[in-house]
Amino acid sequence: MAASTTWAAGLAAAAVVLPSLYVYTASVIATRFPTLRNKRICLLIAHPDDEAMFFAPTLLALTRPDTGNHVKILCLSTGDQDGLGHVRRTELKKSAMLLGLRDEDDAFVVDDPDFRDSITETWDTGKVATLLSDAFAPHLSRQQSASAPPPMASIDVLLTFDEGGVSGHPNHTSLYHGARRFISALTVGKPGYACPVDLYTLTTVGFVRKYCGFLDVFATIFSATLGAGANMARSASSGFGGNNKRDAANKSDKGNPGLLVAATGLLGGRESAATARRAMTQAHQSQMVWFRWGWITLSRYMYLNELRLEKGS
Repeated sequence: MAASTTWAAGLAAAAVVLPSLYVYTASVIATRFPTLRNKRICLLIAHPDDEAMFFAPTLLALTRPDTGNHVKILCLSTGDQDGLGHVRRTELKKSAMLLGLRDEDDAFVVDDPDFRDSITETWDTGKVATLLSDAFAPHLSRQQSASAPPPMASIDVLLTFDEGGVSGHPNHTSLYHGARRFISALTVGKPGYACPVDLYTLTTVGFVRKYCGFLDVFATIFSATLGAGANMARSASSGFGGNNKRDAANKSDKGNPGLLVAATGLLGGRESAATARRAMTQAHQSQMVWFRWGWITLSRYMYLNELRLEKGS
């Protein structure tokens, strides 16, 4: 009896302490960690609902009015595997508005047989890169000669999946390889010029972390203090500016941070996990089969995002 009482008391304490620690940590991330400001940003996704299932915390953070960012979404398929492509186009636009985009036209869906929604199909890297070039650097072919002007693009930042694609979905991983090729092509034949677009990729984590919900914030913060993000996270959490040489080395050539971390709140409000869930349950209603409920309840990607700058792209 005593042991069971102790366990019950411990669980009750954890149910209070852990959410409180998360709320505090999320507030530190929102106010002290480096972010992007006054940028033209494109989120590159493979299917309508990727923006809500995987990138909702990032979109809510980067569309915060005080950041001055203009965020758009480019989706490379209609998600028509089940014949619902026409429905899912509309759902994406509704979700985008819930997640803070300025206008429905800022969410664009490509309908091209080269980019079929398929769990078994890897998209051609060159075709992904060409589409990005046509969309954001249409004069790229004229920038290859030595007399051409510096490389230019109509966006400042590109966000997408990393090589793991979160779930290993081949459509997701195709975006990573295509985005890298596009970024590299911007400076081909232009030695000495900085790339005009910074590429950030969403970190893939293992199974346990993926499904531990907001509790993954502690592993995320620990990860953010290691590797490329060590000095940024340390200076941010202590309130000091990143003025030393190691901090500068972690940034892009344009001075953007080497690591972006976004966390939703647990309570109500614009930047809450509840908003992220509504982007699925209210906007992507055609996709709310039984296992989606498990995802939006347990997945850390509904609460947390960690995106790393792809250096040397």
